[in-house]
Amino acid sequence: MAKGSQLKQLKAALNQAGLTHQPQAGKKRKRAAPTERDKEKKAAKLKEIQQKLNPFDVKVTKLKHDVGGRKIVGTTGRPAQSKQAGIEQRKKTLLKEYEEKDRAGGILDRRFGENDPTMTPEERMLERFTRERQRASKGVAFNLEDEDELTHYGQSLSKLDDFDNVGLGLDDDDEDEGQVDSRTVERDHFGGFGDEEEEDEDEPARKKTKAEVMAEVIAKSKEHKFLRQTQQEEDENLRHELDQELDSIRSLLFAVPPPAEHAAEGSAGTSDPASAAAAAVPDDDKEYDQYVRELALDRRAKPKDRTKTEEELALEEKEALEKAERRRLKRMRGEDTDSEDEQQGKRKQPRQRGGDDLEDDFHEEDWSGLGAGLGDDAAATESEDGIDEESQGEGESDEEGSESEEENDEEDDSIADEFESAEEDSGEEDGEVGESEALVQSSRRRRTKAQPPAKELPYTFPCPATHDEFLEIVEDIDDKDIPTVVKRIRALHHPSLAEENKFKLQRLNTVLIEHILYITAPPQPRYSLLSFLLPHLGALTKTYPIQSAEAFVEKLTLMHKNLKRGLSRGATNPDAKTWPGLSELSLLRVIGQLWPTSDMNHAVISPARLLMGAYLGLCRVRSLQDMASGLFLCSLFMHYERLSKRFVPEAINFLVNSVLHLAPHSYQDAHSIPGNFPLQDFRTLLTCPLSLVVKKAKKLSLGKPDLGRCLSGDNLDEQTKVDLLGLALELLGRFADMYKGLEGFIELYNPIQDILGAVKVNDVPSELATRIQSLQETLGRLLKFALQARRPLRLQAHKPIPIPTYIPKFEHTTSNYLRNRDPDHERNEAAKLRAQYKQERKGAIRELRKDARFLAAEQQKKQKEKDREYNERMKRVFGSLESERAEEKAMEREKMKEKRRAGRK
Repeated sequence: MAKGSQLKQLKAALNQAGLTHQPQAGKKRKRAAPTERDKEKKAAKLKEIQQKLNPFDVKVTKLKHDVGGRKIVGTTGRPAQSKQAGIEQRKKTLLKEYEEKDRAGGILDRRFGENDPTMTPEERMLERFTRERQRASKGVAFNLEDEDELTHYGQSLSKLDDFDNVGLGLDDDDEDEGQVDSRTVERDHFGGFGDEEEEDEDEPARKKTKAEVMAEVIAKSKEHKFLRQTQQEEDENLRHELDQELDSIRSLLFAVPPPAEHAAEGSAGTSDPASAAAAAVPDDDKEYDQYVRELALDRRAKPKDRTKTEEELALEEKEALEKAERRRLKRMRGEDTDSEDEQQGKRKQPRQRGGDDLEDDFHEEDWSGLGAGLGDDAAATESEDGIDEESQGEGESDEEGSESEEENDEEDDSIADEFESAEEDSGEEDGEVGESEALVQSSRRRRTKAQPPAKELPYTFPCPATHDEFLEIVEDIDDKDIPTVVKRIRALHHPSLAEENKFKLQRLNTVLIEHILYITAPPQPRYSLLSFLLPHLGALTKTYPIQSAEAFVEKLTLMHKNLKRGLSRGATNPDAKTWPGLSELSLLRVIGQLWPTSDMNHAVISPARLLMGAYLGLCRVRSLQDMASGLFLCSLFMHYERLSKRFVPEAINFLVNSVLHLAPHSYQDAHSIPGNFPLQDFRTLLTCPLSLVVKKAKKLSLGKPDLGRCLSGDNLDEQTKVDLLGLALELLGRFADMYKGLEGFIELYNPIQDILGAVKVNDVPSELATRIQSLQETLGRLLKFALQARRPLRLQAHKPIPIPTYIPKFEHTTSNYLRNRDPDHERNEAAKLRAQYKQERKGAIRELRKDARFLAAEQQKKQKEKDREYNERMKRVFGSLESERAEEKAMEREKMKEKRRAGRK
């Protein structure tokens, strides 16, 4: 190819290919028309020249080792052409799909029954034929059964009685036009004189003329129309009569009932139309009257109020309590209350009828039938229910609270039942003479006998800041009403009503804790009131957990100080107060109900567990009162650990010591007892009297211990010892079931089983002997299973570590083909498949990206086209507006010129 510019190269290439035609100076010759083959050759040459002129369209991959005569696919490529081919292919496929994306086409089969599989072909054909005939009948032009009236030259055809006198010749077949037909001659021109009539009687019936047929059709049409008009008139008359009678029915519905004293007069013949109509009702209409009454008594649906917020509910409750308190004070002072006026104001007044009323609001009118006269009674009942609503609601909430508390104790119900009769009097006092400090400091004297309750419970109370103030509030209030008082105090001092109410309720939480200690202290513990106050204390604890935890920890700290003071006086000193009393045990029980006992570390539960463990581990058994207190602590421990199942050695040790103290056995000294249990009090002067007396205990039956009587120390006989021993055995069985998954269960309960085997079963009551034997069988079974599940210790199992080798890895071939070839055929095929999948995945991703770029370019083109059309349209609009404005200004200028000319003239 010649060198130089692109233009020179193009000219030279065209001349060399013979595609240029030089003008000849000589004679012009006619050229033949180019054939199709010549055109193809010329296009091929031009394409070859175009490719040669642009060397950048060809991409060549340089070979590292070129071998002569070998053809390798893919060494040369044309990216521009392949790109253009891809674009053209996408225009044919992807662009068509994109343009047809939101279009829906197709043929909808509307033939009747075509898509109904339940119809047979015969039924489909019959139904289609019926539909076709119906459509055909709709298109009849001269349907005389229509309601439209037929006319001719402005006259109604229904008013024309006969076609004979109109002068129309309808029978054109027999007579010529303009001549009188034979029928007219026979009838009007004396034709036949009756001879033909006689002959006609013998002849067959002649064919009716068109006039006769039309006359018959019109007569039938008139008859049908007259019947329809008659039916419409009858229906209209009946409807008018019903409208007239509706007024009398309405008068019956809204009639005022006659008074009782005039009932006899009304029956004797009074002139009241309502009573007369009611008396004249036949028996057939009773069912209808019953339906009317039901419709009248039905209430229409009313819109519900929106759900109120907690602050709005608290404010309404506070206002209701204050209002009720004002009424109560007025009634107490003998003043007139406004309850009747308020009830009359709240009573629904009859609504005035409007012009658009549908007369369907019967329930808002005074009903004279069934249920009349109940409005005042219902209002009075509602007012009484409103006054007693608080106490009833409180009773329900207290019952729910007690039920929830019972549900939380499902696992240790039998243990709680052991102390179900703990509401009797006990003689122990918390604040004994000595260094021990009372848990509740109260300046008011404790109530010895029940005071008569007040006539009516107030509705508003101040929020007490101390326990003395609370005692002053509930001084003359019955125990069953104290939860209602607490509920009203919480409602009146809701945190959303005032900023300082939050601190008041926090102090109320502490006051309730102190009051629980106060009511459970001897000589008159009130456990029923404790169960009623527990839901309120739980709600306050959930609302203010930090302040509640501080109050509980303060009481636990005081209990620990009292324990240390008692131990300092001597653990075996009978006058030293070391074991917890009724108040302390009640507080520990309440803590287990309010706080989660399964936490590893807790601000309240952890100190309580430590304190209970100190009681069981440091205190010494001196009497049955101490043993009863320790057994209750063991039951509390089982309640605390029922979820976490943590091991408590103090509880197990105390139960074993209790069995050794109470039951008759063959052990004489502590060294002969199996196991490693601490036995400080075994066979001491204080614990020897605790053992059962065989002669007396043999005749007794096993029962449930009474906590109040046990802690009081009054009348503790052999029955109490039998009950406490039965409780200790049951707790041992429950702890064994809870600890059966421990690693050291065998070492823990093997000695206990031996101790139970040494108990003299013949010297105890039969029920107690049965319980001991059952416990031995249970422990034997659990120990057997634990021994079977135990596995000896083994060394740590790990994967063997191979010996390291330092021999170099030699490759015997340098070929990439052989190096990459795996001798394992399946593994080699899997590697090929993975490589193929990877390659195809890359190709698919590349094609998807190209498709996305293509669609984005097409969308951009469409948007540009829309913008261009919009701009052109706006330009046309602005151009038209500018031209109109120019014309308007030109006219204004002309008008100004005219005015100036007129002014000059």
